[in-house]
Amino acid sequence: MRVAVAGGTGLVGRQVVDAVRIAGHHPVVLARSTGVDLLTGAGLDVAEVLRDVDAVIDTTNTADTDADEAQRFFGAVTEHLLAAEQRAGVTHHLVLSIVGVERVQSAGHYAGKRRQEQLVADGPVPWTILRATQFFEFPEMVVGWTRRDGTAVVPPLLMQPIAVADVADTLTQIAVGPPQGRVPDLAGPETQDLVDMARRALAAHGEEVRLVPSWRDGPFGTDMAGEALLPGPDARLAPTGFDTWLNDTQRP
Repeated sequence: MRVAVAGGTGLVGRQVVDAVRIAGHHPVVLARSTGVDLLTGAGLDVAEVLRDVDAVIDTTNTADTDADEAQRFFGAVTEHLLAAEQRAGVTHHLVLSIVGVERVQSAGHYAGKRRQEQLVADGPVPWTILRATQFFEFPEMVVGWTRRDGTAVVPPLLMQPIAVADVADTLTQIAVGPPQGRVPDLAGPETQDLVDMARRALAAHGEEVRLVPSWRDGPFGTDMAGEALLPGPDARLAPTGFDTWLNDTQRP
């Protein structure tokens, strides 16, 4: 099968491209570096880039935290993709979303993902929406966002994080099958505390940062507290644990 990966040069997209290839299918990368600007739609119809593509996996993302900007980004990308897919006869649109996206109202990024999901569900192309939990890279990302003079504020989030490689494998398995609508959440095998994960990741990588567990002065609202980010009871659990991933990715 020919499987297009929107955002195929990003953190998730790169590994999805690899997973599609390893599974014996042909990946088509949709990104600026391949001549496709998903935000404007430029390049989607050039040289019939979606010709004979059976499925599109949307892994696009933005760093925008403002709700209006996030909705603008995800709205534009999704509308352009769906329109081009309909013209090309693509029969499966698969989008990667976030567990708990409907429960968290304080995060502008989540507003964008809700907009994305709605457009897909109301769109002209048969679809699947897969929601996954936060990635194992997330703790160090949060530290990077809040780090000041050797100190970082990290909220005590309860999560069930997952390896990107496991997400990529699952997306590939779903993409080469029929559209399924909303499927069960995808999560890692165990519950983790974000502060503890950050400590362990920093220690493994030899970084000294004083962590302040707090909701104040941080990037998240308290509507992420409790079980807001945990998957549903019927979630599909991926095999890779955080410690295994951390051991495999330690820098020299």
